[in-house]
Amino acid sequence: MENLYNLGDFSFNIVEDKLSSSNDTFWETKGHNEMKNVQFSVAEDLGDYNGIESLCSNFGFFQDDPSYQENEFLKFHHQQQESYQDYETFDNLHFDMVHFGDTKKDQPFYQTPLAPVDILKNYGKGFKRLLPDDEGNILHPVNDFGLVTNNENEKKLLSTIEIMKMAGTRFIQSSSSSKSASGLILNHPFGFSFSGLSDEEKENVSLAESLLACAEKVGYQQYERARKLLSQIESLSSKTGNPVKRVVHYFAEALCQRIDKETGRFSVSSNNMQKMESLFDPQEVSKDLNPAMIALYEDLPFSQVSIFTCVQALLENVNDAKKIHVIDLEIRKGCQWTILMQALQSRNECPLELLKITAIESGNSDTSKHIVEDTGKRLKDFAQSLNIPFSFDIVVVSDLLHIREELFKIDSEETVAVYSQFALRSKIQQPDKLETIMRVIRTINPIVMVVAEIEANHNSKSFVNRFIEALFYFSAYFDCFETCMKGDEKNRFILESMYFSHGIRNIVAEEGAERKSRNVKIDVWRAFFTRFGMVETELSMKSLYQAELVAKRFACGYACTFDMNGHCLLVGWKGTPINSVSVWKFI
Repeated sequence: MENLYNLGDFSFNIVEDKLSSSNDTFWETKGHNEMKNVQFSVAEDLGDYNGIESLCSNFGFFQDDPSYQENEFLKFHHQQQESYQDYETFDNLHFDMVHFGDTKKDQPFYQTPLAPVDILKNYGKGFKRLLPDDEGNILHPVNDFGLVTNNENEKKLLSTIEIMKMAGTRFIQSSSSSKSASGLILNHPFGFSFSGLSDEEKENVSLAESLLACAEKVGYQQYERARKLLSQIESLSSKTGNPVKRVVHYFAEALCQRIDKETGRFSVSSNNMQKMESLFDPQEVSKDLNPAMIALYEDLPFSQVSIFTCVQALLENVNDAKKIHVIDLEIRKGCQWTILMQALQSRNECPLELLKITAIESGNSDTSKHIVEDTGKRLKDFAQSLNIPFSFDIVVVSDLLHIREELFKIDSEETVAVYSQFALRSKIQQPDKLETIMRVIRTINPIVMVVAEIEANHNSKSFVNRFIEALFYFSAYFDCFETCMKGDEKNRFILESMYFSHGIRNIVAEEGAERKSRNVKIDVWRAFFTRFGMVETELSMKSLYQAELVAKRFACGYACTFDMNGHCLLVGWKGTPINSVSVWKFI
């Protein structure tokens, strides 16, 4: 067994960085036609839990008793069926892979130009939505978003992602080097033509194309040429314009900061950004609830879809346990556990004797420790209001390297599970700490580990590859803001200008130890977890139903898209991956 999780040098270069969608996968629903959907909600008289109760909702969880009608869920309606255009040309091309190495010593790669594969490799294919067939018996992926519409009489506005795709294709086709380098003929429905686009869409495509040209020049270290382009881009982009202008503004800002760092010519704006970054740490700030973070949770579907799917998967694995002990790697305000409590309250076949939550807190920040302690107090109050037997514990270590199995108070009668919601990504930069926590989890040997992570490759050594990945990822978010947060301009502006701009600058402008935002995709996590003797288990049909149900409750839920990568659920926006949810067990 020791060889299964040997912690010696391991290269992630063998893992292909691609979405392995199973387009031919079908989910048989016979036998699930009558599954019981247990509804739960927070009573109005439970008191004020400082935002916790506002993050609960009336969604239901699926219990083992199969007794409810299939037409209660999974009936997303298409407003229209659109033609689907993918990029089979790029399916077999290799994309730069990442590894968890010594991030203090990594150096940027400047020699790689923007190539067709860099722009369209992962973003040509749309996601699918899981829908029953006409008879309601089979669940299968359905192509949901295309680049053009079959209806000539209907004007379809381009999404932010589609603008970026078109700008990328135009940039590639206009580059003589890329034409001859790959020998590929790009077959894109837009091509060079601006035909049929509005004036605003034309401006957006040209602006995005200029941004790509600027990134290429930065990649070639042609900084003066890049500066000239940036001055034009900055005059045309805006913090308060349409989503394309907004996202381009922040990427241009990041490129400017990178150029200043590389040339040693720090501008006033760069100095101001550095001062702000020293005072504002999104990782710490997001642990507490504030209006902007609550708006992100309540208005955008991704967090709730991920949380409810994770809780559903966790619930199924501890369904027969009377004493449940969940180790949370990064608890924040713990809204996921109020959701679990409500689900457990409705469990009649196996009365709950104890729900224990153990939170891990590392570092010397008193603020973070107080947040976790406050979370524990509020969860205890919430559990008491539901008559749930509850215990809360905190494992505090000054450094994750010091974490040990004996610090966790585990009773032999407890069923132990591990919950990781966007917790591991922050430790990629510190692989020794990441491996330490995984060793301890391996030793504890929980019945299940449920993981939600960001589904993006922001850890490539190549600057241009990383730039493209980040551009498409954040473009999807800015497009989502436009759709879901139109009436909440203040919170939207705070999220974009503080939280998301910080992430963009860190990915684009920083290298080495300063580059802390190092998200990787599920294929990389899959290879990493295998080292510790972990095997991925299939997400149940109930968990997939749960994801659909939660998305359906949002007005913008029609644009929340799903796909499967192996046994992992990928949650996206109009075809661009955002989050992943996976379930793991130890062998």
